[in-house]
Amino acid sequence: MSELIRKNASELVQMLAKGEVSSVEVTQAHIDQISKVGDAVHSFLHLTTENALAVAKEVDRRRAAGESLPALAGVPIAVKDNLTTTDAPTTAGSKILEGWIAPYDATVVTKLRQEMMPILGKTNLDEFAMGSSTEFSAYGPSKNPWDLTRIPGGSGGGSSSVVSSFQSPLAIGSDTGGSIRFPGAVTGTVGIKPTYGAVSRYGLIALASSLDQVGPVARNVLDAALLQDVIGGYDPRDSTSLKDSLGSMVEAAKSGSLKGKKVGVIKQLSGAGFQQGVQNRFAEALKIITDAGAEIVEVDCPSFEYAIDAYYLILPAEASSNLAKFDSVRFGMRVTPEGNPTIERVMAATREAGFGPEVKRRIILGTYALSAGSFDKFYGAALKVRTLIQRDFDAAFAKADVLVSPTAPTTAFKFGEKVADPLAMYLNDIATIPANLAGIPGISVPIGLADEDNLPVGIQFLAPAHKDAALYEVGAALEGILEGIWGKRMMDFAPKLEGN
Repeated sequence: MSELIRKNASELVQMLAKGEVSSVEVTQAHIDQISKVGDAVHSFLHLTTENALAVAKEVDRRRAAGESLPALAGVPIAVKDNLTTTDAPTTAGSKILEGWIAPYDATVVTKLRQEMMPILGKTNLDEFAMGSSTEFSAYGPSKNPWDLTRIPGGSGGGSSSVVSSFQSPLAIGSDTGGSIRFPGAVTGTVGIKPTYGAVSRYGLIALASSLDQVGPVARNVLDAALLQDVIGGYDPRDSTSLKDSLGSMVEAAKSGSLKGKKVGVIKQLSGAGFQQGVQNRFAEALKIITDAGAEIVEVDCPSFEYAIDAYYLILPAEASSNLAKFDSVRFGMRVTPEGNPTIERVMAATREAGFGPEVKRRIILGTYALSAGSFDKFYGAALKVRTLIQRDFDAAFAKADVLVSPTAPTTAFKFGEKVADPLAMYLNDIATIPANLAGIPGISVPIGLADEDNLPVGIQFLAPAHKDAALYEVGAALEGILEGIWGKRMMDFAPKLEGN
């Protein structure tokens, strides 16, 4: 195995700048790794390796000519397959969009191209990002590189597994209720949900428009910071895009410190219901945080008890509206029943064949929640709870600079364990959902392996809206201390996949 694939993005940036390695060599090393482990892990739905090599060659040509290049030029990346691309299909993990080529690139993809980052391909996801395990992809699940019998999280299991299996140093994900952070926790990667509006959603196939947020997946905090600095910023094509600059995430990561920080432990997001190994690593992390000069305070967020209930009314309601466009008329799959069918019959047949069970379940739930006689009782009530959660966050941040909890209640579970029980699956997002409801940023950082199964555990930091830099500061500080204690990086604990 080429040692290049075990280099972090920040290390590759330095090596490329010094001429120690070419972008073609770096890109080819990752393509070779995809060939070795790709079938076993199933991270990608579509590969664009030829285009990636072409970009890498152009980066090398310009560098040799002495031209100025962007910071991440020549560093490969993978993109979640719910972001539109003109050079590869965009399926959102659904049969209803199988083979569909978008007529435009998502803004995030455009920025990656402008940065001259070779895009290796599109990563797997739960269909239309509905799920916590990637088991609901119409094209089969991705697998966790730490244990191929277990899930890599969801909906962005493809992006998390591609980074943790060294097929790409960086990836793009989207987070509606934890779909970057939960996969990060169970695969030992770093996942960031930026402040709502900090990264453009133009070209992101919408699940729930008031909750969705694009963000970085990486193997360390500095790499995630480098990527957010590239993809973030105002976009006039996205009506929810923030006009104000959030500052440099890289500077925050490089100046990482916990000294003098007030860190709020969320009372409702620890203890009962959390795996013992998760609790153990979390307790150890809190001690490290305290020893580093931070003050731990407990904060009470009583409305969090209802967060999952509210989320699974708001999300299906918005999803049922967003997915109405998949009607067999304008684009995507079309199934024509026998005889002389009406448009209604064609639409019904297409949606029956094209949508999977989880998508159908949420469309039905969302349509009912928005129906006459149910709107105020369900959707309206959920919006009120959302407001209460936002107020709980405001009160908590009056006492603490950042809040902290385990990212997930358990480590990665085995395939099939929770598919038959949707409620059990939904509970995986108990710690991550509140941030999406409030629009605030969150980061998941690996803090070690659980005692029971030797699988990764993540810690989640949350910050007030627009203060993403605070997450990079505390996340990088904790990461640095842990690596000093371990004597190696988190991914060095990962078992080697066959073929490495």
